[in-house]
Amino acid sequence: MADISGSCEDRFSEVQDVLAASLATDDVGASVAVFVDGEPVVDLWGGYLDTARTVPWERDTITTVWSTTKTMTALCALVLADRGDLDLDAPVARYWPEFSAAGKESVRVRHLLGHTAGLPDFDGPITVEDLFDWPGVTARLAAQAPAWEPGTAGGYHSVTFGFLVGEVVRRVTGRSLGTFFAEEVAGPLGADFHIGLAAEHDHRVAPLIADPQGDKPPGFLVGVSDSRTEAWRRAEVPAINGFGNARSVAAVQSVLACEGVSGGVRLLSPAGAERVFEEQFHGEDRVLGAPMRYGLGFRVENRTCTWGGWGGSIVLADADHRLAVSYVMNQALWDDGYSRGLGVVLAAYEAITA
Repeated sequence: MADISGSCEDRFSEVQDVLAASLATDDVGASVAVFVDGEPVVDLWGGYLDTARTVPWERDTITTVWSTTKTMTALCALVLADRGDLDLDAPVARYWPEFSAAGKESVRVRHLLGHTAGLPDFDGPITVEDLFDWPGVTARLAAQAPAWEPGTAGGYHSVTFGFLVGEVVRRVTGRSLGTFFAEEVAGPLGADFHIGLAAEHDHRVAPLIADPQGDKPPGFLVGVSDSRTEAWRRAEVPAINGFGNARSVAAVQSVLACEGVSGGVRLLSPAGAERVFEEQFHGEDRVLGAPMRYGLGFRVENRTCTWGGWGGSIVLADADHRLAVSYVMNQALWDDGYSRGLGVVLAAYEAITA
């Protein structure tokens, strides 16, 4: 059985048991974290970086978390809104004038965060390499017509989300999304999460391992093999290419569980943190074909906000219990991949509600 390292308060021992069971069956390497009141009560990691199980997963190991990255991008917008630098009710074109083309004059900033802007995909063919050209891809989105009347329907913006929100952040701040996140979120919190990874961190990266069924599910633009390239690590694709571990993910999203504070550092006012729960859409998602309730950048239910990355990573922030839970792994699983993270979340709830 894989060794597990880190710390875990006694009452959360079931979380450690869930990780151990996962590492003994489906996982190769993984980390889990539980924060309460903005402080870690569980910080565990174990397993390996490789399928041969020769290189251990260490405390500072990081990996691509796919769409869990969206929670970081959304938080950047919430921070700017809380500071009064970004009006979520304003037309996107106020900040990004070119965006008003092709009938998008009525698209509001909140439509971008709530997956209701009508730009869930790119018109015409696109390659993974195209995603590394920020000016090119944002110009393409600015020129594109919406697939539905903005604000009237929801459809998951799986890749476009990061470019849309990220370009608004860039226009407001003069900094790229990754730079703003590093300087205004991760830096103050001391969180080891990166959108655009510097070469100095390459040695810490756990390469993702593809599902036995293949490199990517049918219809996906990006595959596991793409995430292993240097171009991927250096680029900013702020919907899907963030690098981190469970500790860093939970530390950041504790801000939304604890009225704007994590680890004693305030990033948002209480009212600013509460805005994440403002409902933007509730109904059947046109892209996912499933019922969804979107707040500002997250799936929301009561006073919890959650999201995950395909293959299995997940984060949940619960404002009632002041709880943040995260699970990050390197083994991607297409079928039932989220069951591993869900098991961690349920174990954390068992402990905190006991």
